[in-house]
Amino acid sequence: QVQLVESGGGSVQPGGSLRLSCAASGIIFRIYAMAWYRQAPGKQRELVASVTSGGIISGGITNYADSVKGRFTISRDYAKNTVDLQMNSLKSEDTAVYYCNAKRRDGLSTEYDYWGQGTQVTVSA
Repeated sequence: QVQLVESGGGSVQPGGSLRLSCAASGIIFRIYAMAWYRQAPGKQRELVASVTSGGIISGGITNYADSVKGRFTISRDYAKNTVDLQMNSLKSEDTAVYYCNAKRRDGLSTEYDYWGQGTQVTVSA
């Protein structure tokens, strides 16, 4: 079992910045990808950014939604078992509940998917 706890959400004005953090605990061995999703009212949950390391526990390949490229940066700290999302130049359309996600593959390649409780990000004047 993997537990994910998000922090750093809040309310900011357009153009402002926030940094979200997600701490993973439990059976963290072989977590090969971590990501941030978001869900706005009346909309489906969407992928914001992800970092995938495969069998390597350093570095990683990042992917971003087109809507956040150049503004958001995802980073995983393998020593601290955390993944952060630095959000700059925030827009009102970034308002959503942001969820941390982790994917783990065991020795038989069975995949497991874990979610945090979510943290609210509100961007408004």
